[in-house]
Amino acid sequence: MTDWSPLTQELAEWREATLALPFWWRDDDAVSETPALHRLAEMTADVGMPVFVAVIPADADASLARFVERTPHVSPLVHGWAHRNHASPGEKKAEFGSGRRLEERIGEARSGRNRLQDLFGARLNPIFVPPWNRIGSDLLPHLPELGFTALSAFAPRTRAQAAPGLAQINTHIDPIDWRGTRSLVAPERLIAQTVALLRNRRIGVADNSEPLGLLTHHLVHDAAIWSFCAELAGRLMSGPAVPWHPVKRNTPDEPS
Repeated sequence: MTDWSPLTQELAEWREATLALPFWWRDDDAVSETPALHRLAEMTADVGMPVFVAVIPADADASLARFVERTPHVSPLVHGWAHRNHASPGEKKAEFGSGRRLEERIGEARSGRNRLQDLFGARLNPIFVPPWNRIGSDLLPHLPELGFTALSAFAPRTRAQAAPGLAQINTHIDPIDWRGTRSLVAPERLIAQTVALLRNRRIGVADNSEPLGLLTHHLVHDAAIWSFCAELAGRLMSGPAVPWHPVKRNTPDEPS
């Protein structure tokens, strides 16, 4: 049986300090309506929070657009272009790393936003989510010109803005053991990681104005991952967590 007591104690510390925890749920790699996406939507609705789904523009289809239209708490984000690895052999995977020409990456980022704007209209949140959470720093100043208001990667941010006019809104908790079983990371380890993230925010070591992000991948979840995510989100939402929403959206008629 999973021991949740360290998290229970940390959440009690938050309540005693009358602190609020901004919290968001980002799920990656959506392309179409699937049973797994339905399960994700139902689970997030059950815990009372929106879910931000990073959509692969090149592969997204009309079924996903129809699903988003009738599911108000599901919000699409731009997940690169085609989720294709362009890194050199031996380097970590990246679609928008600095190894490719800047003009090519700008063009694909523009194409991704335009494609999803056509699919989702005003429902699209102009947040750029680079596949594998990696992006060349030379691209960042150009994202606001393309209509993006924020960048989302992984790990606690070191600054509030990735570039002028581009907020940094990362994720921090990934329950999948990608390099091992591809099932759930040991629950005790995940709980310890979450407690450490919360404690750093509570004592002022980390930036609590950045929403704490849970990162999931609905298409590859097994029963253990689904169960842990539901339990973790439920516990946070019953404590100090407050669902995060973007401050505003930027929807120019034609990104430059």
